[in-house]
Amino acid sequence: MSLPPGFLDELRTRTSLAQVVGRKVMWDTRKSNQGKGDLWAPCPFHHEKTASFHVDDRKGYYYCFGCHAKGDAISFVRETENVDFMEAVRILAQEAGMPMPERDPQAQQKADRRTQLAEVMDMAVGHFRLQLKTGAGAAAREYLAGRGLDEAALERFEIGFAPDAWQGMWDHLKGKGVEDDLILACGLAKPSQKGGRPYDTFRNRIMFPIRDPRGRCIAFGGRAMDPNDNAKYLNSPETELFDKSRTLYHHGPAREAAGKGQPLIVAEGYMDVIALALAGFGASVAPLGTAVTEHQLQMMWRIADEPIIALDGDTAGLRAAHRVIDLALPLLEAGKSLRFAIMPEGQDPDDLLRAKGAPAVQAVLDGALPMVQLLWQRETEGRVFDSPERRAALDKALREKIKLIRDPSIRSHYGQAIKDLRWQLFNPRRDSFKPGTRARAGKWQPIPTAMPSTKSSLLVAADEAAQTRLREAAILASLICTPEVFEEFESALEVMVCSDPEHDRLRELILHHAVAGAETLHAQIEAAMGPEALENLLRLPHVALAPPVRHPGNAEMARLTIAAELAKLSSERGLSAEVSEAAEDLAGLADEAVTWRLGQAAEERQRALRNQTEDRVEYDLAENGARINRDEREQFDALLEKISYTKRTR
Repeated sequence: MSLPPGFLDELRTRTSLAQVVGRKVMWDTRKSNQGKGDLWAPCPFHHEKTASFHVDDRKGYYYCFGCHAKGDAISFVRETENVDFMEAVRILAQEAGMPMPERDPQAQQKADRRTQLAEVMDMAVGHFRLQLKTGAGAAAREYLAGRGLDEAALERFEIGFAPDAWQGMWDHLKGKGVEDDLILACGLAKPSQKGGRPYDTFRNRIMFPIRDPRGRCIAFGGRAMDPNDNAKYLNSPETELFDKSRTLYHHGPAREAAGKGQPLIVAEGYMDVIALALAGFGASVAPLGTAVTEHQLQMMWRIADEPIIALDGDTAGLRAAHRVIDLALPLLEAGKSLRFAIMPEGQDPDDLLRAKGAPAVQAVLDGALPMVQLLWQRETEGRVFDSPERRAALDKALREKIKLIRDPSIRSHYGQAIKDLRWQLFNPRRDSFKPGTRARAGKWQPIPTAMPSTKSSLLVAADEAAQTRLREAAILASLICTPEVFEEFESALEVMVCSDPEHDRLRELILHHAVAGAETLHAQIEAAMGPEALENLLRLPHVALAPPVRHPGNAEMARLTIAAELAKLSSERGLSAEVSEAAEDLAGLADEAVTWRLGQAAEERQRALRNQTEDRVEYDLAENGARINRDEREQFDALLEKISYTKRTR
């Protein structure tokens, strides 16, 4: 029956949840504060010794931190008294002194019809179970025995058999006086397209009753005995009782087992669930022949915070897992996730149980992967990332998936987890890291560095190494002060070769922790290198005057500074290699080509020095006005004189 507007609100206002629940539990006086309506007790829905059941009497809601049961006074009466919604309302209304409104004939008629349909379905369960014991069910009994199901198991799961007859169920129900429209509405028969009598939906199939959480049979699943049948498994059609997208096989018993501490396992089919339950994994459910739906996922999370998706160890099983990931990402909440237990190749849970027993299944469940791990495997397994374009494509694909997560906190943690996995793929482990290496096609290759002769060449400025270290320090310090721009320079930082071991250690820490934010990054640096490492870096003259250090958190300033320093660092290293090569040639027979290359190198050197001067002027103006490094100019004049001398002596 329908209720008038405001009736339930008035009922909840008049009802004390603490009084309703107090009839069923003993309050924990040490944890409870009755004056504030904050009450705790052992949960009445599952066996426990600790007081994990919480009642907020002021808000009128309860929640169990053990089995996750939650609701208001109405739902509490429904669950504890095993009554339907209207009966629970009637009980509470009587206690609150509120008269029940008059019945709505239409609503009552609808409720009565659902009750009639459920009664017809129970008649069908009895008929199918009886048929399994007849001669017609001999082959089905033999098959079930071969699958390890004894008489007790058949009774527990109410397994039956639909004989290979066109009107077997129809005639049985008609003999019980059931009306035609009720049989058809239950999905047990279909109308004939040729004008004849309706015919049975299920024929020559092993029958599995599908019950809702309250225990009412709402549908059937049938496994074909004929291997040539078009549909190996067939479910009841959608009815007034049955919506397969909102139903889980074995829901009620699984919820009860999960409340006692068992992990919720999601298998693919009826036989997997039955085999798991018989082996002691009572909290097992299955979707009904289709991919997991959003409604089913929410139902699973109401049973357990982290269901384990147990899928067959084949390509189809992995595809199903990937579909579940795409469905779940937007729905993730704090504490609500999934894990994935992939069975050995070519086996389902039932196969593994029969081959190796429950310990083997438990081992697979214990090794279940978190969802982020399977997401990473999907995007990387069997692929080679030996080019910037392929790496960029991987980054894009993962970013698109992470963007699906609505919860910002979870999205952030997924981003960090992906960064960690990316680090493991593209960067060496610390125990095997050697400076001057990079990932290429999954292997570590040396990065070309300047030749030894370059460092000792007379054509290289004496303070080049110091200048390079300062540029590296400015880049690292800018990223440490403003890690928000890290992603834009991640690729450049990965291939940057640091001349100073401490800089290389800082580079590694930035790559690993920058995505977590400045506070976490600073803490990780301090833990790994000590507090003095960061202090020493930030007080270097070239670094201390850098705009991003003076204005931490200014993303635009950091972006411009890092880009400029990286460009100059790259230019200087390329120039050093060219000058060194020219110097080596000069040691032999000089010719026009050598002279030309020296001239080109000198011009490049002069342009680089101009850039350095401009850069230093930019920093120095902030504190002490413009200054020019005369030592470098004198050194470069000497370089030009040497080149001129070489030309004259030829």
